Amino acid sequence: MANFYRDNNDIQFLLRYIDTGKLAELAEDGFKFSGEFDYAPANAEEAIQNYEMVLDTLGQLSGDFIAERAEDVDRQGNILNEDGTVSYAKGTAENLEKLAQAEVMGFTLPHRFGGLNFPNVIYSIAIEIVSRADAALMNIFGLQGIAETINAFASEEIKQKYLHEFSGGKVTGAMVLTEPDAGSDLQAVKLRAFQDKDSKWFLHGVKRFITNGCGEVLLVLARSEPDISDGRGLSLFVCDRGSTVHIRRLEDKLGIHGSPTCEIFFDNTPCEIIGDRQRGLITYVMSLMNGARIGIAAQSVGIAEAAFRVARDYASTRKQFNIEIEKLPAVRDMLIDMKIAIEAGRALLYETSRVVDLEIGYARRLQENPPEDKAEAKQIKANSRKYKRCAGMLTPMSKYYCSEMCNTIAYDSIQVLGGSGYMRDYACERHARDARITTIYEGTSQLQIVAAVRGVCSGTAEKFIAELAGQQFAPGVEDLLEKLSEGTEQLQKSITFVKENGNEYMDLYGRALVDIAIDLIIGYLFCGQASTEVDMEVSAEDNGEGENGGTISMKERKAMIARRFITRNAPKITSLTESICAGDKSTLTDYEALVGPVPTE
Repeated sequence: MANFYRDNNDIQFLLRYIDTGKLAELAEDGFKFSGEFDYAPANAEEAIQNYEMVLDTLGQLSGDFIAERAEDVDRQGNILNEDGTVSYAKGTAENLEKLAQAEVMGFTLPHRFGGLNFPNVIYSIAIEIVSRADAALMNIFGLQGIAETINAFASEEIKQKYLHEFSGGKVTGAMVLTEPDAGSDLQAVKLRAFQDKDSKWFLHGVKRFITNGCGEVLLVLARSEPDISDGRGLSLFVCDRGSTVHIRRLEDKLGIHGSPTCEIFFDNTPCEIIGDRQRGLITYVMSLMNGARIGIAAQSVGIAEAAFRVARDYASTRKQFNIEIEKLPAVRDMLIDMKIAIEAGRALLYETSRVVDLEIGYARRLQENPPEDKAEAKQIKANSRKYKRCAGMLTPMSKYYCSEMCNTIAYDSIQVLGGSGYMRDYACERHARDARITTIYEGTSQLQIVAAVRGVCSGTAEKFIAELAGQQFAPGVEDLLEKLSEGTEQLQKSITFVKENGNEYMDLYGRALVDIAIDLIIGYLFCGQASTEVDMEVSAEDNGEGENGGTISMKERKAMIARRFITRNAPKITSLTESICAGDKSTLTDYEALVGPVPTE
């Protein structure tokens, strides 16, 4: 029986490596809910047991049930009915029923609404596991951020109306943001929100490219202030899917066929406002999208894991030239790089989720249960600000890195299988189609770089890297730490040069700057993992001659990974630094000549 949690040593290792007990303490507010709510843990040990139990259940469900239906879901897709309703693929409907029965549709919601009240890092693991089984299903399972947004910003009346339903898996939701003329530029949203003579709110207009737009609960960004044309004129609303909400079409897509992408027409739809007027985009949607971006990063890691396993299995059994193709150095090199890239993305994703948990935990403590001691309150406030800055940088980094990594892994998976990988006989072609959207939705890779490079150049990256470098490391990684230190100096050199050339130059070389920072962060994370004893052993595979190498500890394996990752990226960092500091501005100055005229036919 397949279990997508139990068969993944890296996930289990990281769950033990991360200080999950600290995150549990913050999420449970010192475990004060014990005794008040069923299943609320009394201490960190009990909380971690709960996390493992739920992940184990979800892993079993994903491996045995969801993954078995993924191919049929992809082939069948969704159906737009004549009455404007949408029918999920049969497998998707069955999956959602099973997830509701497993009580995992309120992962991060508070106990008082029937939620699990789990930290975001556990939710990221869950999203990865589900995405490995069926990437399209994640687009419904992973939309729990809608309920989080309601919990964070809505009135108590609205919370009581919706959140119990979300936790029970009785409803699904949608983030209704994008319009035909407002994609990445949400300030251009035109859908109208207006009040009648009784001050009741209504929505009128069209939204497009809405993931799960057929969901029962819709969070809608709309223009409540007709005289304000930018983001300050937007507010956030919640409405039920009813007779005035019309699904006009389902998009015919390259991948994630099990996830309905809808065009919606709101015909004077009754709704309720979330929070305050004019804060819809600036405060509420930005919070919602940051959570969604971490979700896409987790989805990307899940797809990559699935694609890698197809390639790894095929390479171990497929023979060419009288040997298994994994014995060929070129194929072997690809598989190693694929595996390390996945673990690099996972390390960055889980670290980002950990930082977000700390940001949310400290902010909640200040708001709901501030300490009486002024010095303690001051420290918590400082921690909240620090982790907010770090989360603001790491979130777009994770979404960018993991989604780009996911596409590379899916592409290479097909390459390992050769002609077979191009056929629908193997799942890697589906993984490649599913992967492609991850660099696009919830903000393209280019937009993630624009967001992340601000953190790199503002000093946030420097402080975060310095904190990582200040850890206690085990003997044996000193030369790797020296390479990372040299890389950090090169990053600072690059930042200085960029600042001297202005913001336009920073945007031009943003990708190179962000790539350097990410490689350094992951390098330190790998060195930290290589310095941690966890009671786990893994197969050492073979020694290159086909003889079994026995087992090694995870610490030993992580040291090998750290060495390969850091030594191979050191020349890349040097090259990127040289490119940044070369001062080439031809993209800015010679665009028309280099790109040529706009085609006329």
